[in-house]
Amino acid sequence: MTGTPDGGGAPSDRPAARVVCLDRDGRVLLMHWRDWVSGHDVWEPPGGGIDSGESPLAAARRELTEETGLPGSAVRDRHVLVARDFRWLGVRYVKKEPFYLALLDDSAPAVDPGELTDEEAAAYLGYGWFAPDELPDAVDPPGLAEVIKELT
Repeated sequence: MTGTPDGGGAPSDRPAARVVCLDRDGRVLLMHWRDWVSGHDVWEPPGGGIDSGESPLAAARRELTEETGLPGSAVRDRHVLVARDFRWLGVRYVKKEPFYLALLDDSAPAVDPGELTDEEAAAYLGYGWFAPDELPDAVDPPGLAEVIKELT
């Protein structure tokens, strides 16, 4: 990782991709995490780092399946770039991430985060399906409702 702990060095721009996953009723899937360094909770769309040689779309599909058990094939080749500036586990990240659209035929399908890394498993608190106008206060990015509008 190229990031540095808070208080020094350049922020990380590690490439990552996220998935705005909508169920048949238009609710968005958010993963609930607790940063055990800062103690802050955050709700965000599934996603994560892009592996070397992997396309952003392939990473989005892989991350959706790993973090949720939902089919990566639901991720469409449609995205918007989202500027992000956040801290996670003592590292500041400043970058632009592609947020891809995934559409599911079911209503609020169950999520099975069976392939989380040890770091993710230690931070994972659960998930929820939310109407775009009823997002939690701790949603990241804060402008997620606008991202959903751009994608749909």
